[in-house]
Amino acid sequence: MENEERRLSALDVLRITEYRHFILARFFYVMALRMVTTIVGWRIYEITHNPLAIGLIGLSEFIPAFCLALPAGHVIDKSDKRSMLLRTTVFYLLCVGGLLALSFGPIAGRLQSHWLQWLTYSIIFFTGVIRAFAGPTLSAIIAQIVPKEKLPAAVTLNTSAFLFASVLGHATAGFLIAHTSYLICFSVVGAYVLIAWLVLFTLSPKQVMVIRDVKPWESIKEGLRFVLHTREVLGALALDLFAVLFGGAVAMIPVYARDILKVGPVGFGWLNAADDIGSICMLTILTLWPLRRKQGYILLYAVFGFGVCIIVFGLSKLYLLSYFALICAGMMDGISVVIRGTIVQVKTPDAMRGRVSAVNSMFINSSNELGSFESGVMAKLMRVVPSVVFGGCMTIAVVLTTWFRAPSLRKMEY
Repeated sequence: MENEERRLSALDVLRITEYRHFILARFFYVMALRMVTTIVGWRIYEITHNPLAIGLIGLSEFIPAFCLALPAGHVIDKSDKRSMLLRTTVFYLLCVGGLLALSFGPIAGRLQSHWLQWLTYSIIFFTGVIRAFAGPTLSAIIAQIVPKEKLPAAVTLNTSAFLFASVLGHATAGFLIAHTSYLICFSVVGAYVLIAWLVLFTLSPKQVMVIRDVKPWESIKEGLRFVLHTREVLGALALDLFAVLFGGAVAMIPVYARDILKVGPVGFGWLNAADDIGSICMLTILTLWPLRRKQGYILLYAVFGFGVCIIVFGLSKLYLLSYFALICAGMMDGISVVIRGTIVQVKTPDAMRGRVSAVNSMFINSSNELGSFESGVMAKLMRVVPSVVFGGCMTIAVVLTTWFRAPSLRKMEY
């Protein structure tokens, strides 16, 4: 009886109509983002046959997302978050239009491969600019939609929707690459972004939480001080940062799918989705049976397990073993995401959510792109398989260092 009441409590947040609309909009938006990642990664490797070229995709998005994160946090806290999301979604739709234009027969046929490559990098650079504003806003707005006591459940369900959209996005992109043209691929992406914009439009305007007039730099420093002085937030973010940075094996999946496992675009799409499938399975479990205690220990064990899974994936020459390793990595990552996301939402004051979400974006979201670049560089220097194994070993080393150097994180509970 108690377990049944706990499950109902975890799902109770779905009774909030505006939260359901928000989840639906984010679902289509994230599906579009993941499709772009998969399609662009496959296309660039098809053009160049160079793993470093895949890494440059991540770098193109990382540079603006990282450099603009802190100023974006200040702007978000002083803005209506609904309006911010509507504007960034429109701008992303324009970027998809640019990728669509590069796939149009007469244009793509006249462009030399290196021009097609660098124009794609340029568009991805602008998506990084958009991401600097959209990512933190999507996190910060949740607290203005649901009551504070329902934030842990909202974070878990929000992450579940995010990962489910990721799975469908990766898998759909792989299917479309195999059976259609790039023009159709990006047309579907554009349709998803448009649906997201229409659903976001149904949200009500949000109150601006920062009223006092503060200089931008002072506002940015205030957000940084909060993160640096809140040890639970800083510890969780730093651990996830290095785990994602060194464990970025997902960036090399196009190489594994094409040259090592030889499974083609459909197999590539499912490999891309495997990590998110594992995360969805774990998040479903955590939604029904939330973590009640010893979250710090669990976080460290999960990141350690993530590193082990990356090593297994790097060494595997069997498709099913590689797929299973990525699913297990996703399950470990799902635990980490829930613990970190809950800490950030529960510990952050309403007036600082934009800035703290921006710092979180710098630590985590941007590290995905930087991790992709690191993977590309290491693959060029060490070859692909040793570079992935090296990344997994470094992830384990980071966990062991954190275990002994940060006992407060190890003993953390919320």
